[in-house]
Amino acid sequence: MNAQDLKNSILQLAIQGKLVEQREDEGTAKELLEQIEEEKKKLINEGKFKKQKKLEIREGEIPFDIPESWEWIRLGELINISSGKGLTSKQMKEGDIPVFGGNGITGYHNIGNVDKETVVIGRVGYYCGSVHVTPKNAWVTDNAFITTYPDAYIYKKYLVFVLRHLNLGRDNNATAQPVVSGKKIYPILFPLPPLEEQKRIVAKIDELMPYVEKYDKSYSEVKELNKKFPEDMQKSILQYAIQGKLVEQREEEGSAKELYRQIQEEKERLVKEGKIKETKTLPEIKEDEIPFDIPESWKWVRLGNAVDTIMGQSPKGTSVFSGNEGIEFHQGKVFFGDDYLQISNQSTNKPTKIVEPNTVLLCVRAPVGILNITNREICIGRGLCGINALAGMDAKFVMYTLRAFKNDFIRKATGTTFVAITGEVVKNQIFPLPPLEEQKRIVAKIEELLPHCNQLVK
Repeated sequence: MNAQDLKNSILQLAIQGKLVEQREDEGTAKELLEQIEEEKKKLINEGKFKKQKKLEIREGEIPFDIPESWEWIRLGELINISSGKGLTSKQMKEGDIPVFGGNGITGYHNIGNVDKETVVIGRVGYYCGSVHVTPKNAWVTDNAFITTYPDAYIYKKYLVFVLRHLNLGRDNNATAQPVVSGKKIYPILFPLPPLEEQKRIVAKIDELMPYVEKYDKSYSEVKELNKKFPEDMQKSILQYAIQGKLVEQREEEGSAKELYRQIQEEKERLVKEGKIKETKTLPEIKEDEIPFDIPESWKWVRLGNAVDTIMGQSPKGTSVFSGNEGIEFHQGKVFFGDDYLQISNQSTNKPTKIVEPNTVLLCVRAPVGILNITNREICIGRGLCGINALAGMDAKFVMYTLRAFKNDFIRKATGTTFVAITGEVVKNQIFPLPPLEEQKRIVAKIEELLPHCNQLVK
């Protein structure tokens, strides 16, 4: 993970309300919105703010939870944008007033068209969606948008941090020449905290950024930073791993498409030999199921198409004993270790479902989504699903990847007394598949980084 990745993680924690504590005496964003609406009415009457049609926020649109004292709003409720005015190359050499385009200062003119510090957003080209702040007197060209907002009720630096993190240019309405418009910007969701909390968030970000700058040089200098959010750091590492951002891709290692073909060939052979059961065809992966981009050499697959799954089945109670009479029996996660399964105090002389060494174990009944690996043959009950990696796939890579998708399993669990997921849920889980050698390098990098996080947790 490079310094920019770490910075992104900090900003994400900030906009989720996890970087600083909430304080009751600072009021709520709902109260702040009432003040903003009053100020907007004045600005509208003065012709400085265009009234926008209010767009309701549907529950399914909300990307993450925020504190109760915060509010989700659309950017159009907070800011107006208008295009700057173009200048010729000659005019941008006529004076000492900074000229701002989409990429910051692009020249100097003899007058300005904004007379206070102004947030500007790149409108076209390579710097589409970039965010800058002008000095008090500046000229903004038509390559950028001038923003207007009730600046008494929104802290400028918080607004800038969030706008930059939202990556406004990611969805533009052109191909050859990227363009961002109000139609794209106004509906974007914006997490709004109380005003004083906005200022404390910015102060905390400013406090942390020097550590980020030193991050690439030394892990020891970032440990103090990690103490503030160790568990979130663990999640970030796994997230970067499954997005193909933790190690580089190497052309000589082939592609996941080739590995996937080898997996299918092995599955066909094992079915013919009677060693695994043939599974029904799983549905194609739809575009709206894909949560993030992966490298070109990777492939999105259904888990059931990439591995062999064995749903546990509990033996009769009369065949289960304390001690080691028969084969070791596991019903759930009671004897899960950090990564590898510990010895159970139960065994059975009439095993039902047996899994082999190096099988990934997934909890499918309360709690859902916990994972381990067994290094020996065991019998598994209804609370577990065995996942056998095929064609030399790295079992640890499978385990780490599925840990990153734990919330997917939890969200799909059903039941009242005991929540659970079915074998169909497991098989249909989407899975980012890298080439085999890259899997091994990802596991090595994860195991290089996780001890630092574990040390912070302890």
